[in-house]
Amino acid sequence: MGVTKTEIFTEQQNRVADLAKAFAHPARVAILQLLAQKKACVCGDLVDELPLAQATVSQHLKELKRIGIIKGEINPPRVCYCINEVVWEEARQTFGSLFDIYVGASTCC
Repeated sequence: MGVTKTEIFTEQQNRVADLAKAFAHPARVAILQLLAQKKACVCGDLVDELPLAQATVSQHLKELKRIGIIKGEINPPRVCYCINEVVWEEARQTFGSLFDIYVGASTCC
């Protein structure tokens, strides 16, 4: 496996990339949309609403939770997931700031 060299980039650049990873797969986008609409959700409900296997949904939930954009509460046998409002706002501001860097028409191409 190759070296990613993430250590040569700033902490902010690595965080932007991590947050972008949350939106880098359509299944994760769909999960985030469902959670944002419902305000809370149970993993089984997600499986019922998505054309994906339980294991696949669980893998995507694990990645979203690792990034911190969702949080979960375990009440066996169910796990309830919801949007982490703090990280959601961080992502909104981060991407807004990134896009705000470009302020005008380019003279390139």
